[in-house]
Amino acid sequence: MRAVVQRVRRAQVSVGNREKDEITGQIGRGLLVLLGVSLTDSDSDAAYLAEKIAGLRIFDDDNGKMNLSVADIGGSILAVSQFTIFGDVRRGKRPSFDSAAPPDIARPLYEYFISQIRAAGLVCETGRFQQDMQVELLNDGPVTILLDSQKLF
Repeated sequence: MRAVVQRVRRAQVSVGNREKDEITGQIGRGLLVLLGVSLTDSDSDAAYLAEKIAGLRIFDDDNGKMNLSVADIGGSILAVSQFTIFGDVRRGKRPSFDSAAPPDIARPLYEYFISQIRAAGLVCETGRFQQDMQVELLNDGPVTILLDSQKLF
């Protein structure tokens, strides 16, 4: 499981077309998490990343040091599914998504990840799985962290 985690001042995700977008998730200060699920992922990958992300100390303390977590600052998480994180362009220029999990495998793991974030006491807004989404954010810093559950064990 891979996550692109961005520290944000605000973020939102919407679905629909240009004339009638529906905002499905919106947060103020916190973390935007773009989450991809691979064929080999399990509940343990989702739980591991949820725990890691909930505890990431990437917000500044009073001394300007990255020492606080999203919970410490009273922030929220916006979790957006994104299978393209597993795009492989090592051969050619058109990405292959062969290692991305199909929806019947990815959806339950994405939902389990969200449940684990919420179980940690955090507010977690979401996109809409398997939909064309528009994501808007104001990256704070900018701070962006890449996590991969398979590379961290």
